[in-house]
Amino acid sequence: MYDYLVVGTGLFGAVFARQAKEKGKLVLVIDKRNHIAGNCYTEKIEGINVHKYGAHIFHTNNQEVWNYVNRFATFNRYTNSPVANYHGELFSLPFNMYTFNKMWGVVTPREAAAKIEEQRKEIAGEPKNLEEQAISLVGRDIYEKLIKGYTEKQWGRDCKTLPAFIIKRLPVRLTFDNNYYNALYQGIPVGGYTKMVEKMLAGIEVKLGEDYLENREHWNSIARKIVYTGPIDAFFDYSLGALEYRNVRFENEILDTANFQGNAVINYTDCETPWTRTIEHKWFEFGKDGNENDLPKTVISREFSAEWKPGEEPYYPVNDERNASLYLKYKALADKEEHVIFGGRLAEYKYHDMDATVASALKKHNGVI
Repeated sequence: MYDYLVVGTGLFGAVFARQAKEKGKLVLVIDKRNHIAGNCYTEKIEGINVHKYGAHIFHTNNQEVWNYVNRFATFNRYTNSPVANYHGELFSLPFNMYTFNKMWGVVTPREAAAKIEEQRKEIAGEPKNLEEQAISLVGRDIYEKLIKGYTEKQWGRDCKTLPAFIIKRLPVRLTFDNNYYNALYQGIPVGGYTKMVEKMLAGIEVKLGEDYLENREHWNSIARKIVYTGPIDAFFDYSLGALEYRNVRFENEILDTANFQGNAVINYTDCETPWTRTIEHKWFEFGKDGNENDLPKTVISREFSAEWKPGEEPYYPVNDERNASLYLKYKALADKEEHVIFGGRLAEYKYHDMDATVASALKKHNGVI
């Protein structure tokens, strides 16, 4: 009899399993996929660690979490500095003095602040939707070029119908700082995330290609407690209805060039380009000067956002009133499950950053061991 059956080899499951193992517990980890590491899985192609489920950049201000993940990986000094492409015009992200200079020709922070303030006056009172919230933060020009198209592609909805809170914390800087994450610690594991999760799961029994929900009675019978990281509505057989997600589809391409776009992440912010962004994976780890560095080819991924359909991998929870209310009803059911611990982005219906996932796993483990 196992002490814990952990469903899912993503960060939450791997951290929980590691902690339980170190406390002397007998742990089995299963995953319905044929690989470990969940959505932060990386696969080596042409000598490049490719982020198979989209860009994952570890960033945190939590010293405990940073110390913990550094037990299992050495992190490089990658700094996330994405670029926005609007019909061939390139803008620095997050919004900073480089952005404002390109947009308006302003040179000083005072000039930039005055331009934003002038355009913010368009919105009177409390913003009622995402469009009004964006304009109230950065003005009409930046909203139209750098927010509207990208956001509507990402969510599949008009900005006027999206809730304001989605971008309430939009970074706006009156400095020449294009480090996207205002975090004390940031980087990518040298060798990729899969290698890091392998170390987390070292010495722990792992079975891949096993779907917990398809054989629930068997799995429940062999463990005293279940750590479940899958969709919470699926756990309860969608008895209250299905939660909504956005899905992400990737088109990957190996190119016979050493340098395709000169940056890891470029967002396409116009409405006409069908993809939301292009990732060039080599720049997460190699060649900040843009030279070949013995890697004559490159791997790119174009990301397309779409409505989620059953059978597909769910990515982003749809954070509106209907789904928030439905999740709380499922959470009430989950709280009654004495032998099941729910954790991770799908079980908690929340798009956690990776550091928050690690912190949550450490906290929930400490609360039950």
